[in-house]
Amino acid sequence: MRTYALTPLECGSVQAILSAVLNDKSPVDRATAQEFKAEPMPEAAQLHVISAVGDILRHLNLLAFLADVAMDQAGIAVQSLICQWHLLRNRQLPNLRAADLCDSKVFEARRELAKAQPALWDGCPEWLEQLGQEQLGETWPAERAALTHAAKRYIRVNTLKCDETQLQHRLQLEHIDTRAVPGVPGALEVTSNGSLFRTQAFKDGWFEQQDAGSQHIAPFLGVEPGMRVIDACAGTGGKTLHLAALMAGKGRLLAMDVEQWKVDNLRLRARRAGAHNIEPRLIESSKTIKRLKESADRVLLDVPCSGLGVLKRNPDTKWRDTAERLPVLLELQADILRRYSKMVKVGGQLVYATCSLLPAENQHQVTKFLNECDGQFSLIRDQSISPAETGFDGFYMALLQRN
Repeated sequence: MRTYALTPLECGSVQAILSAVLNDKSPVDRATAQEFKAEPMPEAAQLHVISAVGDILRHLNLLAFLADVAMDQAGIAVQSLICQWHLLRNRQLPNLRAADLCDSKVFEARRELAKAQPALWDGCPEWLEQLGQEQLGETWPAERAALTHAAKRYIRVNTLKCDETQLQHRLQLEHIDTRAVPGVPGALEVTSNGSLFRTQAFKDGWFEQQDAGSQHIAPFLGVEPGMRVIDACAGTGGKTLHLAALMAGKGRLLAMDVEQWKVDNLRLRARRAGAHNIEPRLIESSKTIKRLKESADRVLLDVPCSGLGVLKRNPDTKWRDTAERLPVLLELQADILRRYSKMVKVGGQLVYATCSLLPAENQHQVTKFLNECDGQFSLIRDQSISPAETGFDGFYMALLQRN
């Protein structure tokens, strides 16, 4: 039995967002925010749109194949892709002109052809399939399949303000249901629909949205209250805020980034979270790093990476220039690890982390660094978070000791 089609309003928004992403290279979150601002709609309709856009982008090449459209033409054939998505998900066809061109027999035939090509069926582009096979071998098919699923919603309890039980109770009063995540202290999975960011609990800084896999990284650094800690690639501060909570708001936590808007955003988030020991700082030049030589008990390097561990959350990455950027990213990662590690004092520790599944960005970078650092660092342990094994996003982290 076929389920409902997207409404004309929802289809229009899906089409607008996909066009912005595919034709204008706009990030999905920005395109979505702009569309909802231009075309207000009920929260339930927004959730339908977000879900459809994500699923279509995760399977873009499959839908293009079903529509018999070349990938370089996907941006001008968005209506056809939307119609093929409806058929693939066993939905009634939407009220779109492209629906008149859909032939169920042709669809069935092409779907059977696609099923015989596992990478295509999983929405995996050729460059990524080749890279995955080279880097991960026999484990790649399971990871590839795991990355086709929609990302679950996880939040992290801000222990500076509450505990798990208190947050769950308060969210329930605001009609948000959650459950604890086994093995990840302070993580809750959101099991109901609803706008997290409109809740008073969020406005009061009781939680942050953060994948359960990502929540492994800050504890891996082993921070304690009173330490001097540097988050040197802080971005907008998701892991910085986690570090502040683990430090019980005590000690000094320097959060740095090369982009001013991220530093400004982090400052606002820290204020909301009550994380008063965070000191946001812009990295203006190499001198910023040099001045901090051997000053930190702990350093977190959550380096720029391909993002291949978070594809189900950022599926548009598959259709960008990731393959061409990888060599540049590898060089940047090695440079950051080599220069920023000098901020760790003797006896201190460093965590190198990525949201990638690739050994080239992970274990190989750590091995190369250790071989070149003249015994200044040693590996204590490392850990990979596998989407196939956990259902979380994919991450890697390595804990290094300064000798």
